[in-house]
Amino acid sequence: MIEGQCLCGTVSYRYHGEIEKSILCYCQHCQKAQGGFAGWNSPLQKSLFEIVRGVKVLKEYFHSPNKARVFCQECGSPIFSYRVDLPDIIRLRLGTVTVGQIPLPTEEAYKQYKPEFIQIK
Repeated sequence: MIEGQCLCGTVSYRYHGEIEKSILCYCQHCQKAQGGFAGWNSPLQKSLFEIVRGVKVLKEYFHSPNKARVFCQECGSPIFSYRVDLPDIIRLRLGTVTVGQIPLPTEEAYKQYKPEFIQIK
């Protein structure tokens, strides 16, 4: 099982499964949304994901018509995203995980935007 929360602790969640892979996305949208050099996420089954606390403070932002980014309105922490055309999958923002194992990244997306100082083994 995986557990996590936003920065202020208002939102907490559980994933009733294991994270099988993690991905670093260097696209400019992820860089802006995360405030860093990449988004670190994992595709998970929505049916196994549970918001334990704080569902009322979650806010969705559609940067494109097909993809929503979901974050805590109190502290701004990104929690997950989802695509309208993939209703059974969410992409959990792995920086919010507090309990459970996260595998090393096995994929990198949009490497043309990857900063030169980042080296993945």
